[in-house]
Amino acid sequence: MSVAVIACGALAVHVRQVAERRGFSVDVFPVPAPLHNRPELIAPAVSELASSLRERYSRVVLAYADCGTYGAVDSLGLERLRGDHCYDVFGREEVAEAMAEEPGTYFLTDFLARTFEHTVIRELGLDRYPELRDDYFGSYTRVLWLAQRRTAATERAAESAASRIGLPLEVRDVGDRGLEHELERVLNSSNEGEPETGLASAA
Repeated sequence: MSVAVIACGALAVHVRQVAERRGFSVDVFPVPAPLHNRPELIAPAVSELASSLRERYSRVVLAYADCGTYGAVDSLGLERLRGDHCYDVFGREEVAEAMAEEPGTYFLTDFLARTFEHTVIRELGLDRYPELRDDYFGSYTRVLWLAQRRTAATERAAESAASRIGLPLEVRDVGDRGLEHELERVLNSSNEGEPETGLASAA
């Protein structure tokens, strides 16, 4: 059975890594991550891509959380990752704990840390209008990096991102197990909720 995975651009690299590590036979098609800044455009973009992929694949699934679409991605009828946001997929329990501790938490993943200048600062116009910082981030009190793979380069990127918006940085190592388990669940379920065969269980 040929399977296409439409992935949020913020998750696509990790989806490919998990698929390669686990031997999942899938093709991954990313949707641009900056659409997070215009979540009303996510479902139409995914729908258009899914329509084209159905001509070539027997199954199409989503490596997407809700990502601010308020259920619009669910209306497409495709199996997706559980979670309200991409970072939920990596660390559901850690996100819940962090929000209980400090509701004004802004979350980073490895991808967002590395691309922050482009996907956040430039996309939101903060490079041209830094005075908008408080409009976007005035309610936040800290940045929490949910690290998939902590490297010196990504740590520097996370520190730079937090500094750019004037907030302290904290780090929790979560890895990509949450994504792995969710991806496996999606691939082992048909759109009608019946189990598929041929994919090994997680260790």
